[in-house]
Formats: sequence, structure tokens, C-alpha cells
Amino acid sequence: MDQKKVGLFLKTLPKEKNMTQEVLAETLNVSSRTVSRWETGSNMPDISLLVELSEFYQVGIPEIINGERKSENMNQEPKDTAIKMAEYSKNELNIEKRKLINVLLMIFGVFIMISALAIFPNESSWGSIYATIGGAILTVGIYFRIKSVIVKRGLRILSVIGCVIVLFGIFTVSDYIAVSQFRQVPRFSYEKAYGDDIVEHKTLFYTVIQKNPGTENESIEILK
Repeated sequence: MDQKKVGLFLKTLPKEKNMTQEVLAETLNVSSRTVSRWETGSNMPDISLLVELSEFYQVGIPEIINGERKSENMNQEPKDTAIKMAEYSKNELNIEKRKLINVLLMIFGVFIMISALAIFPNESSWGSIYATIGGAILTVGIYFRIKSVIVKRGLRILSVIGCVIVLFGIFTVSDYIAVSQFRQVPRFSYEKAYGDDIVEHKTLFYTVIQKNPGTENESIEILK
């Protein structure tokens, strides 16, 4: 089934009735955004709505699935219709599977981030490495989730960039709170310099001086 072709066909049907997306959406009790996704081929109506569309526009379901008006070569026998409906149902099932996989990816990414921050101490670089990996998995899951919602590729890219910025902000703020309030060394430092009883941790926005590390007299000082 060619979703783009079906979308173009669904786009021509309201024009034949001089109907806007808003009116159609209200008639079918769906959002205008949902109708727009149908017409661009990024999403398809479920079977129940397919029947409503067929009755509303007075066209056959096979015509909608084929994305064109009935021609002499198009057989509308029950068997042919059943086959097309089965293909349509299979396509819907695949879409739902992809949605589930995307959600599982996002959950897995969050799980890795939380586990990394909870298990590894701040002194270990593995915590930041696994947290970053978890953030990357979460971002991939978000991208493929919004891919079915946002049609324009540019908007999808902007959404992913926004997600990365938010994650970066969360990591940075949580790290700063750990340093300033709980006197821990920064987890996301890009450079460490070792001296006599001093370790200097450099981050993008501040530097942390760790004096007498591993002793009772250990102290943390933030240099901005």
C-alpha cells in the first residue's frame, strides 16, 4: 500500500465537497492535525474511521486503500476487499509495533541514565559515559516517536536538538547541585589535573578544586 498515494487521494476528497480539514475533523470527531497526517501519508486512519470515511465520501474502501477511483481494472469483489483490508490491518499493526519500540527505547534510555548516576560514584568516569549513552538512546527513541507526528524533517531535527539541549541542561544543573550542595566532585568534567593533595576538575562552566581527596580533611571549592 502506497501511503503517499492514499494521502493524496484523501486530500482530494474534501475538495470535491468544498470542505476544510477543520470541518472534516469535527465531523469525524478527530483533530485537524490527525486529518493533516492522513493527507500527507505520514499516518493512516484506523479501520473504524476508514469505514466512516468510505460512507461519508461515498467511495469504496478499496478505492481509499488503492488511493484512486474505481477503474475497469479494479475488482471490488468481497475476496479482493478482504485481502486489501487484511493488508491495511497488517500495516496498522506494524505502525503500532514501531510506536511500542520507540517507547521502549525511551524507557530504556531513561533507565540507563538513572542507573548510571545511581550506581557509579562521581569520581568514576563510567557514570558519565553510561549516562551519555542512555541520553543518546533516549534521543533516538524520541526522534522516531516524533517522526510519525511531525511531518517536516526540519521540525523533527529542531525537536531533537531541543531534546539534546534539555538533556545537557539537566546533566549540567544536577552536576552543579551535587557539587555545591553535597560537596561532591563533578561527574561531567572534561579534564582533570593532579597536584600535591589537590585535584582540579574542569567543566564547561566552572572549575572545582578538590583538596586532600580521600581523607577526612577533604574539601571542595568551586572556581567560576
